Amino acid sequence: MTIEEQARSLQHYETAVSFVTRSRELEQRASQLEQQLNWFKTQLFGQKSERRIADSDPRQMALGELLSGERKEPEKQTVASHVRKKHAPKDEEETKVPLIDPSIPLREVVILPPEVKGLEPSEYEIISSKESLRLVQKPAVYEVVRIIRPVVKLKEELITACLPDVFERSYADVSFLAGMAVDKFLYHLPLYRIHQRLTAHGINLTRHRLTDWMHRMGDLLEPIAKAQKRSILSAGVSVDETPVKAGIKEKGKFKKGYFWAAYGELEEVFFEFHSSRALTALKEVLYDPRLPPVPYMLTDGYVVYEKYSKDNPALVHANCWSHTRREFIKAENIEPELVIEALNQIRHLYRIEEEIRDNHLDGNKKLLYRQEQAKPVVEKFFEWSEQTLNSKLLLPSSPLTKALSYALKRKPQLMVYLSNPEIAIDTNHLERQIRPIPMGRKNWLFCWTEVGAKHVATIQTLLQTCRLQNIDPFTYLVDVLQRVEEHPFSKVDELIPRNWKILFADNPLRSQLL
Repeated sequence: MTIEEQARSLQHYETAVSFVTRSRELEQRASQLEQQLNWFKTQLFGQKSERRIADSDPRQMALGELLSGERKEPEKQTVASHVRKKHAPKDEEETKVPLIDPSIPLREVVILPPEVKGLEPSEYEIISSKESLRLVQKPAVYEVVRIIRPVVKLKEELITACLPDVFERSYADVSFLAGMAVDKFLYHLPLYRIHQRLTAHGINLTRHRLTDWMHRMGDLLEPIAKAQKRSILSAGVSVDETPVKAGIKEKGKFKKGYFWAAYGELEEVFFEFHSSRALTALKEVLYDPRLPPVPYMLTDGYVVYEKYSKDNPALVHANCWSHTRREFIKAENIEPELVIEALNQIRHLYRIEEEIRDNHLDGNKKLLYRQEQAKPVVEKFFEWSEQTLNSKLLLPSSPLTKALSYALKRKPQLMVYLSNPEIAIDTNHLERQIRPIPMGRKNWLFCWTEVGAKHVATIQTLLQTCRLQNIDPFTYLVDVLQRVEEHPFSKVDELIPRNWKILFADNPLRSQLL
């Protein structure tokens, strides 16, 4: 072969290699674009719920299938024209939740027959009554109350009653302030809609005044929210964050901030606004000068939590299995068989947690059950993950590669819950408490100022904890807004919802005008 032929052959070889390399790059690019397209389709048209039903679950019945031997066939009786099922005795009937809670006051309305209307009571006789319940709805009612305070002369001294004011010389009764906070933060009603509803009732307050009242409420409740934070940081916490627009950056644009949330062991939660989700913000969230550092922290896989854990060697850092599971779901369209295998193993861990809840296990019993039942499953999962990552020909950009790497990188943190019964398997309990913020964000959209965002965090802290403690948020706010100015600051811990429930819930302060 001549030199010219060798040169041409080498040139053809290099060209072929370049074509093959380019082809692989295009295939990889096409795979990435397909993943992005599938993700966008899911966001637009797909199911958002993470719940999945396994075909192999023996506890899952098919449509129309009945549990054999568990349902007693009702007796039948013959009547004149047909055969019908005999009603079960009252002691065999299933317990039903009453339509109306017994604690709700009932308003009685007497409806007389049309035939006796206009007659004198002596002209007819009521021999019995039939009672029925009906659910009635009224539109939101606002009342303007004229308060008359007589000036009384008593033993040469003139006296008069004090105005029941939360804010001095304010039109707002405590019941209105509490209702406005509940409407905005629990039922996601923006202030401009509350303003529209007031205007429709003939009450012409400015929207600025409503905003001012909300800010002043935040200032009053801030010491209680800080006491709530101290109560939570006295033990281990679950931590997460969610974005919000707060403060004007420039015309037409808002700054991006974050509500950080922490969930405590005593069914309490607090929110704190920060302008970033950097490590400095996390340090402020978990810091209180009166308390030692938290003993453990349960989080998702965000890198800032890992950095904080490295800076605090005594801290036990656990990771969330639910976030690990979501990484595998992203790869389901690319490697369905391998992803199903991973999801089935994770599902087994959640079944074990369900058995723990059903059997009411806690403390050492819960720890022992996890060690015996869950630990072998976790070890098998990580062994399978390593084998899959090393043996399968997966591209580095493959979602399954990323999911496996995510899990293996966080293996020590994902196994922490096996050795501590107080640590949950995931952060879903915290995400349920964060949910009202993104739900509200879809309605009130943003906070005009960062100060306003801090007040949102303060009020949301107390209202969400009220829900966790089974306290009526309206009753709590009506009481605390009147009590907070006279209550000793050294005893502010008594006003956090968990302690308030014990000390004041049986006889709360009410509005004098209701």
